[in-house]
Amino acid sequence: MERFMIVLAIDTATPAVTAGIVEVGDTITTLAERVVVDARAHAERLTPNIVAALSDCGKVMGDLDAVVVGCGPGPFTGLRVGMATAAAYGQALGIPVHGVCTLDAIGGSTDGEVLVVTDARRREVYWARYRDGVRSAGPEVDAPADVDAGGAQRVAGSPTLGATFGLPVIGPEYPSAAELVAAVADWSAEPEPLVPLYLRRPDAKTLAERGLA
Repeated sequence: MERFMIVLAIDTATPAVTAGIVEVGDTITTLAERVVVDARAHAERLTPNIVAALSDCGKVMGDLDAVVVGCGPGPFTGLRVGMATAAAYGQALGIPVHGVCTLDAIGGSTDGEVLVVTDARRREVYWARYRDGVRSAGPEVDAPADVDAGGAQRVAGSPTLGATFGLPVIGPEYPSAAELVAAVADWSAEPEPLVPLYLRRPDAKTLAERGLA
């Protein structure tokens, strides 16, 4: 890479509202990161976290070269907050926005055979399997009893949900800013359009879907 890039990394696909400023060059270095775990406050917490992270490392919006955002899988409302915010920053600043699978950010830092699970509510989990940090199955959404753990030897992601699989639970629980950035496959390629990984229909229905239109 010819020069360092300053990247804003954000994720709201899990209960953690994550915003970080990451320097990308020959290595990936976290300059600042703010994380608040609150599943019901993604909209209220994300922008303050971004502003605080920029301030913490002495950067301003104009210093950003790209945005990375976790595209889920995750609950509809929280996921929408992060992706809409990322798209708005990209458009306002004229910089590329790279979407990554949130489970890839968690599983990408693991080695061996690992199952990654996060809370999908409704007594279900979002899951994917990884072999030496590369996704080998998923992402899917299922009840824990229906998850195909394959040859996984450990579980990452939610410790509470991971414990139900009878396997050793390891970190990370939530994706860090650096892990989100590391999940970008090709910085030189034109980013694909942001596509949320809901994996199922949202709870909210339109008037037409409810037969009221």
